[in-house]
Amino acid sequence: MKTAKHFDIVIVGGGMAGMTAAIYAARADRSCVLLETAITGGLANSTYLVENFPSYTGVHGMELMQKVREQVDHLGVTVEEICEVVRCALTAKRKTVETEDTVYDAGAVIIATGRKPVPLDVPTECAQVHYCSVCDGAPYKGKDIVVVGGGNSAFDEGLYLHRLGVRRITLVEKEDRFFAAQKAQDALLGNANVTCRLNTFVEDLVVGDDKLKAAVLKNPLTGTTEAIDAEGVFVFLGQEPNSSLFRGMLNLDHAGYVLADEHMQTNIAGVFSAGDINAKRFHQLTTAAADGTTAALMADRYLWEQK
Repeated sequence: MKTAKHFDIVIVGGGMAGMTAAIYAARADRSCVLLETAITGGLANSTYLVENFPSYTGVHGMELMQKVREQVDHLGVTVEEICEVVRCALTAKRKTVETEDTVYDAGAVIIATGRKPVPLDVPTECAQVHYCSVCDGAPYKGKDIVVVGGGNSAFDEGLYLHRLGVRRITLVEKEDRFFAAQKAQDALLGNANVTCRLNTFVEDLVVGDDKLKAAVLKNPLTGTTEAIDAEGVFVFLGQEPNSSLFRGMLNLDHAGYVLADEHMQTNIAGVFSAGDINAKRFHQLTTAAADGTTAALMADRYLWEQK
């Protein structure tokens, strides 16, 4: 039988939006629990250098998120990590969010589950395909790697891998140009051991003895393919929302992002959403913090109105 726990607010997701919401909820004297499927910090944990967050000229993403977590802990918020939500019931006045062993009951819910990396679409599975250079880059010092993607993430992570001392980087982008900031492009492409392939995608991987040997690249304009030596592939093709649990309950757009209003209110009374899970033009740490602030303040107001 599952344990039942009661709170004013349940927050699902422990990134910048979720933790900011927890801070504001706690300061409003609301009892709240934050549920995180992995560890708090979200995708920011894997960001090598954050240079656009106010008060820091430059800070490692994990260091920044640890500071936020310290504030959450200081305020006495209950945090459950490595905690997967398996189902929820959101339409009643009292909402429930369930994990494998606990049912959390609350008057309001804030959804801040964020996004996850878009996977590499190839037929061959390979353990040497990665989505975080900070997490997985160290073993590739002195080795040949492929970086897939042409945006800021691909170039920022590529620069980190270059600093680690990889032997060769091949950048692969399916479009006819890169989309990263010009400063980042100049910094990475100016190195002799960095080459690029535009109008190209990774068609497949060559694996032997459970290790990656090569990446098969294809240019759809010319129809040509080539296999290049590679011992690791790092993929930065963007993000997709972690919203599958809420399909059929919350209004989502065609890509799966939550359609919330400017007050973070979803189509269900007492259910708010914040951060990268929301359909919006910009997904940044600062916008996530703003969303979390609004969601918590609106949840507090909603609970007062219900009372």
